[in-house]
Amino acid sequence: MSPRKHPAPTSPTGLVVGVDTHKHQHVAAAVHPAQGLVATTVFGNDAPGHAALAAWAAALGPVTCFGIEGTGSWGKTLTAHLTELGARVVEAGTSLPGDRRTRGKSDPLDAENAARAVLDGRATATPKTADGPAEGLRALSIARDGAVKDRTEAANTINMLLAEDPDLTKACKGKGPKGLAQHLAHLRPGDAADPAQARRLALKSIARRWLALDHEAAGLEARIKDLTAQAAPDLLGAFGIGHLTAATILAAAGDNPDRIRTEAAFAKPAGACPLPTGSGQTAGRHRLNRGGNRQLNRALYTIALTRMAHHARTKQFVAERLARGKTKKETIRILKRHIAREIYRLLKTTSKPATATT
Repeated sequence: MSPRKHPAPTSPTGLVVGVDTHKHQHVAAAVHPAQGLVATTVFGNDAPGHAALAAWAAALGPVTCFGIEGTGSWGKTLTAHLTELGARVVEAGTSLPGDRRTRGKSDPLDAENAARAVLDGRATATPKTADGPAEGLRALSIARDGAVKDRTEAANTINMLLAEDPDLTKACKGKGPKGLAQHLAHLRPGDAADPAQARRLALKSIARRWLALDHEAAGLEARIKDLTAQAAPDLLGAFGIGHLTAATILAAAGDNPDRIRTEAAFAKPAGACPLPTGSGQTAGRHRLNRGGNRQLNRALYTIALTRMAHHARTKQFVAERLARGKTKKETIRILKRHIAREIYRLLKTTSKPATATT
């Protein structure tokens, strides 16, 4: 059976407004397919600026579409505002390096390029709605990852300073990270004028920081676990997908996963689509895609490694591929592609739940 064909989005035939987004202000350019560049202006990145941009665009005539760079970052609030007004918004991406070399680089040019990318049919991606549990999981995951990163840095600093104190090192021998931090947090150092006592005072301070960060990370992880259980129980039911991995997947897919039209379209930003690299005697070779969402790609890799170690069918699959002459890297690539297909189907069957209360 041949794969189902999905109709490609049609290019706009009317006025398109491209927006180059920044932290404090946005630059907008209105382009008509027949008339070319119509107008360019600047608006603030705040509620009055968003309203003014929408009013400016409406005054120019009926707007077919808005092409916005960075709908998931500085353009997120503008995207939400325009969507609430009923406007069609697409993610315009960034300018191609070739365009910048031939035309130059400026905010008005970037805004115009965003509009032309929509007109040319190069920009068609629907932005994430960011109005449900997936957006909440994204924010919680960012906070949790930051706490874990700072906790690791604190642990490394503790180990460095502890190595300079042989007596304290001996007293802490055999303790795990948390036990070590608890022991150091209860130190009673003397006069800080003594370098040895100053070192112990520093260890006490950093140990308390480690314990606070550990408590923070644990609390955020508990919230993530509860929210993923409510948002995607089917996803958590798949072998090798824990709540942190599920949170990464949901945050990448967004609260409107139906915008991803095919499983191949999901595999590409996941970095799991094979890219041909063969030539001559190496014809037929492929390599891993190094583009896309690296967090989502890492999630697929984690699932693949877990299944390769503990899942009977996956172990058999890997053994068969290796017996056929595939390398381990090639086998993991194939496995990640299968996992991406499975996850896409689970996302499509997951209904959008209400946002959990906190």
